[in-house]
Amino acid sequence: MPELPEVEVVRRGLERWVSGRVVADVQVLHPRAVRRHIAGGADFGARLTGHRIGLAQRRGKYLWLPLADSAQSVLAHLGMSGQLLVQPQGAPDEKHLRIRVRFADDQGTELRFVDQRTFGGLSLHDITADGLPDVIAHIARDPLDEAFDDAAFHTALRARRTTIKRALLDQSLISGVGNIYADEALWRSKLHYERATGTFTRPRTAELLGHVRDVMNAALAVGGTSFDSLYVNVNGESGYFDRSLDAYGREGEPCRRCGTPIRRRPWMNRSSYFCPRCQRVPRASS
Repeated sequence: MPELPEVEVVRRGLERWVSGRVVADVQVLHPRAVRRHIAGGADFGARLTGHRIGLAQRRGKYLWLPLADSAQSVLAHLGMSGQLLVQPQGAPDEKHLRIRVRFADDQGTELRFVDQRTFGGLSLHDITADGLPDVIAHIARDPLDEAFDDAAFHTALRARRTTIKRALLDQSLISGVGNIYADEALWRSKLHYERATGTFTRPRTAELLGHVRDVMNAALAVGGTSFDSLYVNVNGESGYFDRSLDAYGREGEPCRRCGTPIRRRPWMNRSSYFCPRCQRVPRASS
């Protein structure tokens, strides 16, 4: 799935090309693309038509478009292969085009939701007092959010009584950190993914957060991480941060710090990549 930097790149594209425009017509071409909208595709399109799109928003990996004159928003679930593309009107339809949104202006572009594996989709939700779609009200702020509270995160981290990578992927504790960027931040911090959260001091937590932010900002600068053609921005362009990865996906390659071959271990139906020399396995507690 795309992670925070990839979703932020898409959000910025939507802010530039879609925010402020009035919806003229919505075509739902596959029912699974609006399966979370129980009333169905026709109702989904009717509820969007005539509304002005507000400023594109994001929290963690979640992306939504508020309706400027409504108490609702369109939440985008990108899933494994979902893409939000701004295309010229009349451009050939993508093979896996699921939803088309046309606008009441003469800019000559439309918004398309393309999804090869049909795990993603768009849905309408009420907005909470905090400005979030109600279904993601429980999601914590992400480390790039100006309102993220480092001290509160440290307290919650130590109280969670788990291991550090599990904590980084816990969206109720800190949002937007996925498997790739967790491995990268832990490599930079010289921390093993099984390090107990109860052992973290405030300086150690601050150092880790600094590396998480550095990794994400570096990925943002080059458009995110793309391992295949499915992860693109609204103009269909892939990111290039995968060329700068230090740990993830580098099994058997030398650690850029010490030269020791990077290892991969199965972890919660995923993989963890780490340097066995720089990121020592923590001692078992007595």
